[in-house]
Amino acid sequence: TNFVDDRKDVFFYQSDDEHYIPRALLIDLEPRVVNKITRQSPYRDLFNPENCFIAQDGGGAGNNWASGFRQGEEHHEQVIDMIDRESDNSDSLEGFVLTHSIAGGTGSGMGSYLLEALNDHFPKKLVQTYSVFPNWDQSQSDVVVQPYNSVLTMKRLTLNADAVVVLDNTALNQIAVDRLRIDNPTVDQLNSLVATIMAASTTTLRYPGYMNNDLIGLLASLIPTPRCHFLMTGYTPLTLTDATGQSDSATRIRKTTVLDVMRRLTQPKNIMVSANTRSSGCYISLLNIVQGNDIDPTQIHKALQRIRERQLINFIPWGPASVQVALARTSPYVTNPHKVSGFMLANHTSMAELFDRLLGQYDRIRKRNAFLDNYRKEPMFEDNLDEFDSARETVQGLVDEYRACERPDYVDFGTTGQR
Repeated sequence: TNFVDDRKDVFFYQSDDEHYIPRALLIDLEPRVVNKITRQSPYRDLFNPENCFIAQDGGGAGNNWASGFRQGEEHHEQVIDMIDRESDNSDSLEGFVLTHSIAGGTGSGMGSYLLEALNDHFPKKLVQTYSVFPNWDQSQSDVVVQPYNSVLTMKRLTLNADAVVVLDNTALNQIAVDRLRIDNPTVDQLNSLVATIMAASTTTLRYPGYMNNDLIGLLASLIPTPRCHFLMTGYTPLTLTDATGQSDSATRIRKTTVLDVMRRLTQPKNIMVSANTRSSGCYISLLNIVQGNDIDPTQIHKALQRIRERQLINFIPWGPASVQVALARTSPYVTNPHKVSGFMLANHTSMAELFDRLLGQYDRIRKRNAFLDNYRKEPMFEDNLDEFDSARETVQGLVDEYRACERPDYVDFGTTGQR
């Protein structure tokens, strides 16, 4: 009875023959990835073919943000028609979720264009993104212009998104190597980690309880001020079964308790952003989603008390210092070797470290005016490079605001001319 007491219609709708079809739109400027999903993957019959968009020339954006943005503009009508069709089919549309990467050309450029278009077309709807940040280790990066693409996209994520869940490739690789003992993680293995995070972060929407059961409720408690809306995630316990579909003795099953899970969630090694939450900065807000089918709420209360006594978490001086906890059921259809698992969604000021690193990489190539030829060929940069400077200024403003959050006088930030 309780087994199917979930809201399938949040992300799916039922077809006439009773099977479920995702509301998802698959959009790309080159055919390889979408074709892999719709032709070769086990899920090829799941998606609605009308919801797949591949640009006709199929040439992609060549890791150029400006090319992706221009092509987004060119295909505006077709893509917005698809979005309109899906939104008209939903009973009470609350918002949109965009999944993209920020370092290449399509996810960054066309993604930026879509963020602006969604804001214009649906001004009152929420836009949440899952944004994959690049690996800054030079030996792992194959896109020399990723700092340009990332800074240009960051401007749109700051101005046009309501919440951004940051998926940092550097941290995901580190977790796969250190925690899951995979020497050279594949894209599929990292994607499985991302899928685990996405599934956990939407649990309370799909298995509604008395709180956090809609997107606005989930985000409102995490984002007290509009600009600082970049969220980090943590998940425990991670096992190879979660990430790769196979079990391994390297990640042995252990006894999980609510306290153990909640304590581990704030440890830097479980956080999927390469910023140090222990030694610098403070939490603006923190939500733990504890998953399990037989959890006694008194265990949560005891765990919170213990965490408070040990002063394991450092909060902002100008707001409530409380850890929010939501209880969620686990799906009966997904086997989980652990009785309790936990997911953390947090707003933390050390996010500024990540953006600072990005600006450092950007300044290094921008001061030499390196690799700009392909950008100058695009309409946005034909006459000047002002958009680069504007984007950098926006990201710098974001870093300054996150740093200001750590001070008691943050409420005056921006009004007294202080930075």
